[in-house]
Amino acid sequence: MRVLFICHRFPFPPKRGGKIRPFNIIDHFTRSGHEVTVCSLARDPAEAEDGKGLEQHCKHFEVSVTGRVLPALRMVARLPTLVPSSMGYFYTRELQQRVNRQLQDNDYDLIFVHCSSVAQFVNKVTGIPKILDFGDMDSKKWQIYSSFKPFPLSWGYWYEGIKLERAEKQLARQFDLCTCTTKAELETLDSYSAARQTDWFPNGVDAIYFKPLGTSPRPTAIGFVGRMDYYPNQRGMLDFCADVLPLLQQEKPDLELFIIGAEPSAAIRELGQLRGVTVTGSVDDIRPHVQLCQLTVAPLAIARGTQNKILESMAQGVPVVCSPEAAGGVDAEPERHLLVASTPTEYCTQIMRLLKDPDFRNTLSEQGRQRALSHHDWAHSMQRLDQIVQKLVGNSERAPT
Repeated sequence: MRVLFICHRFPFPPKRGGKIRPFNIIDHFTRSGHEVTVCSLARDPAEAEDGKGLEQHCKHFEVSVTGRVLPALRMVARLPTLVPSSMGYFYTRELQQRVNRQLQDNDYDLIFVHCSSVAQFVNKVTGIPKILDFGDMDSKKWQIYSSFKPFPLSWGYWYEGIKLERAEKQLARQFDLCTCTTKAELETLDSYSAARQTDWFPNGVDAIYFKPLGTSPRPTAIGFVGRMDYYPNQRGMLDFCADVLPLLQQEKPDLELFIIGAEPSAAIRELGQLRGVTVTGSVDDIRPHVQLCQLTVAPLAIARGTQNKILESMAQGVPVVCSPEAAGGVDAEPERHLLVASTPTEYCTQIMRLLKDPDFRNTLSEQGRQRALSHHDWAHSMQRLDQIVQKLVGNSERAPT
């Protein structure tokens, strides 16, 4: 089967959330014997250069470098229109021309799009089976953002969410089948009553790469992992350090908090001046840093879909304390595979349970890792995807095996 695959983040190397899922889909299709052509965007020449390793995982790829200024201008230009600004951000005429050329020069059996923001490149194409993998329903994320922003920014985020929801409904009608990462996201999609067919397949975790390293954690260390140029991560850490950290340090004055993630903003870097807080910035390998922590936290008030940071920590055998919103994207049971907290007091209580009780920590560590292996294995997820593709293509000889 010949597959044209379009995604909004160039999917190599797969080191951040927006790249991990599309990379694993592409790699799976290729390993299944299919010819995959990837069309995607890179923010700068360095990202495009780093992405050349994708050639080992697909037949061919096309990349359009957006730059940093033009995407922002395209977002602004769409503010007074009904077109979502995010679709302006993830658009270049060059990539549209490359996609058109691929469709003119090749006979594809399937078009697979990851993320609604780039569905615009093929939404009007007919005669080829098309799957739109929303991943997360981004409109709901923008609408949640609005409650965390001051006016008039709050109005802007709300309006973008409304425009995105309108676009999501239109796109759902233009694709043969639409998918999501979780059952909760699927419920949102189904509530639109717009898609012809819907389904879901979960994000996975590379449990061989993310495995316990055998090193002992620091007795006073807890950690947070995530890109620190991403607003939900920033908001989560700013609130955690303001509201939860003082409570923890009252009970454990020598507690250490490691904020592990690339591109920390100025406000996040300032957190490194607080007692016991270390902001690492970008690291070559997050695994040793996570392994040195007794636990990781994911105190995210804004969380849609699956948080890879939680899966990776669980796979490494490092217990997780997270918000209900973050836990909702993971197939795990609170108190058995991870711990959930909503208020500063609850976070303090749950974290101190793990720090004070090594036996409980070890039990949660083992059960969390086993849950990641059994319910968030990429092979299992890709089996679900195969069934979805076969349902659409309708010919077992042309569907993934």
